Amino acid sequence: MRLDPQAALALGLLRLCLGSHVYTLNGTDPEGDPVSYHISFDPSSRSVFSVDPNFGNITLVEELDREREDEIEAIISISDSLNLVAEKVVILVTDANDEAPRFIQEPYTVHVPEDTPPGSSILKVHAVDKDTGSGGSVTYFLQISRTLSSPPPNPSPEEGLSTLHPHKNMQSTKFAMDRHSGVLRLRPGTTLDYEKARAHFVTVVAKDGGGRLRGADVVFSATTTVTVNVEDVQDMAPVFVGTPYYGYVYEDTIPGSEVLTVAAMDGDRGKPNHILYSLMSESDGAFEINETSGTISITQSPAQLQREVYELHVQVTEVSSAGSPAAQAIVPVTIRIVNLNNHPPTFYGESGPQNRFELSMYEHPPQGEILRGLKITVNDSDQGANAKFNLRLVGPGGIFRVVPQTILNEAQVTIIVENSAAIDFEKFKVLTFKLLAIEVNTPEKFSSTADVVIQLLDTNDNVPKFTSQYYIARIPENVPGGSNVLAVTAVDPDTGPWGEVKYSIYGSGADLFLIHPSTGIVYTQPWASLDAEATARYNFYVKAEDMEGRYSLAEVFVTLLDVNDHYPQFGKSIQEKTMVLGTSVKIEATDQDAEEPNNLVDYSIIRVEPANVFDINAHTGEIRLKNSICSLEALHNITPSGVYTWSLEVQATDRGSPSFSTTASLKIDITDTEMLSRSPMDAFLMQTKDNPMKAVGVLAGIMAIIVAITVLVSTATYWRNRKSNKVLPVRRVLRKRPSPAPGTVHIKWLKFNRTKAAAKFVLQEDAPNENCNNHSQGSPPPPRAPAPPPPPGMAPSTAAAPWTVPTVSGSLTPPQPQHLPKPKALGSPMQSALVSELRQKFEKNNVASKAYF
Repeated sequence: MRLDPQAALALGLLRLCLGSHVYTLNGTDPEGDPVSYHISFDPSSRSVFSVDPNFGNITLVEELDREREDEIEAIISISDSLNLVAEKVVILVTDANDEAPRFIQEPYTVHVPEDTPPGSSILKVHAVDKDTGSGGSVTYFLQISRTLSSPPPNPSPEEGLSTLHPHKNMQSTKFAMDRHSGVLRLRPGTTLDYEKARAHFVTVVAKDGGGRLRGADVVFSATTTVTVNVEDVQDMAPVFVGTPYYGYVYEDTIPGSEVLTVAAMDGDRGKPNHILYSLMSESDGAFEINETSGTISITQSPAQLQREVYELHVQVTEVSSAGSPAAQAIVPVTIRIVNLNNHPPTFYGESGPQNRFELSMYEHPPQGEILRGLKITVNDSDQGANAKFNLRLVGPGGIFRVVPQTILNEAQVTIIVENSAAIDFEKFKVLTFKLLAIEVNTPEKFSSTADVVIQLLDTNDNVPKFTSQYYIARIPENVPGGSNVLAVTAVDPDTGPWGEVKYSIYGSGADLFLIHPSTGIVYTQPWASLDAEATARYNFYVKAEDMEGRYSLAEVFVTLLDVNDHYPQFGKSIQEKTMVLGTSVKIEATDQDAEEPNNLVDYSIIRVEPANVFDINAHTGEIRLKNSICSLEALHNITPSGVYTWSLEVQATDRGSPSFSTTASLKIDITDTEMLSRSPMDAFLMQTKDNPMKAVGVLAGIMAIIVAITVLVSTATYWRNRKSNKVLPVRRVLRKRPSPAPGTVHIKWLKFNRTKAAAKFVLQEDAPNENCNNHSQGSPPPPRAPAPPPPPGMAPSTAAAPWTVPTVSGSLTPPQPQHLPKPKALGSPMQSALVSELRQKFEKNNVASKAYF
């Protein structure tokens, strides 16, 4: 018998689907016996192949994954039921293009100065593909994305509306990507300009080399976004706002009056420098300018002016942070000397008179920013004081301010941001104001208005906020892994990608829970097993985050609802109990469930042998004899054998749904105090077996009574000895004793009536001797005072009668009159005196009872 050796080599390279036929083993036996084939694997590895034992066909039974296991060792064997030949083969798993490239170290954000030289490297992205060969090679290229642009310093009306929106395709001419190394470069011949574009969003695509996957050629790719933030540098000259500048001086203008104000700002808005104003030498000393505010004032009376038109040049100079002059700019200013006239103020746009101006801008612009998209000029054709008017902005207060506020003849209107926080896209999509120009010193107070409409554009200025700071969920403890717990919701008022929210979860109690990053659904881990008895409550935090990392938190409290998943359990002391007639025995079972009613237990008796003579309290578990069973004689009728032992099968059932129950066997021995022992103490201990505190209390009471009697006896003896040094109790007692005959009859009658009412409490004694003069030693001693219950052993008893249940009260049969025993038989004289005194008191009580009856 032999196995074709080529079988071990023909399995070299595999990339197949489940159930595919891989190879056919071929073996022969020299004797011609039928052979069977087998294949086995190392216990620590997977069994990915199976073999038909009769035909030798090898089949793939588990999915192959080269990234997980690139080679498989197997042992193939052939057998004719007597001999076995085995060969070890190594199966090499070839790669298939089943993995996509994946970018690492995301997100990609880089800050680049705007003066970065062309061709400079900006950033390197890196993606990995776990495949080998062409499927694992990664190349990079750029995809068309967008660029966030800034408005130009002095835009045209058309540009003022368009350049505030993101531009398309701009980065395709500014950036280049090395397809092999992933290095992003600034394209040669191009530069960055902060004033035109503050940020560029470049989409990079990583694509593998392609390969075969399940019989088809496939190519995988992945994308990422590189954010290129352009940093401003000092490369722009100052820019004048509101050009051209025209001023008018009227005949009645007072020297020192303001003519007009020029305004300039640093062209580098990212890091602006301080600006100073100055006049060139063409003014002939007739005008001066404030170097910080740019206000031009007249220094002479208009009558002294030599020219009708003055062409001035205002120079503005930037002052660097080091204090040295930097860039400069010059603007012409025309000032006319005019005569008086009266016309209402009029607003002009670039195309002539206009009463409505529109602008689009992003929300929350920088404080002090000028609305450059508005080109508004206001003019009053009057001369002198009649051409002086005030300019106001009417609308929501404190958001913008208008300059100048006082105009003489004509000025360029500039609107400046006063309160950036109030310019909120989420509150106002459109802001509407009115420009009001009203004359100051004329009786007519001519005025005019113009509408200013500002369309706001959204930015990422809001933090996602949860609908509640706390979320509370209650779920059963037996929910399977992966079950939904609750859904949290966070809202980001921003629009577009800035309003997309991503959820995450963390905290010490979050180990058993997951959250869907998009929907906010919190669910349990697939492997989670919850137990309310171990941990009933969990709390953790959920986080809502937008694309730029702005986030908020909310706390989640999860309470597990108890499920009836525990059986009641009886205690170890339930196997055997002893029951005394008139008392009960108690069984007890506990249920480990966490909440009611699952942990509440009801009790029942399901089987009793030889007969059911018991009742059970379903709530407390107390077992008692039925009301009809009040003596052992009743039990004897049920069990003639005289064995008072019952076998019970009790059941504890909880109140959950569904309900669980547990059964236990219980042996109960039924007895009473007479069956326990002749000793009263044994009966007492038997009665108090299940209530040890009762026994302790009774024993404490007995000890207290004994001590009290001892104190009384000692006190009486002490006072008696003080009155007389000679005690003659015998003579005194004999002298006062009444006639015995009638007393005996009445005492017996009294004894009969008292004993009839409490026959079961009688302490039986020997009958007294009829001969009252009998002085024999066998006569009963004088009766003692009744002993305190419960120890009956202290009461005198000379007979062997059965012991009855101890009680507090009882009847004593008075003795027949007889002679006192000799003093030496009673002990000391003190004891004899005490006994005689007690006897005398007892006889007096009998006489009183006789008179009563």
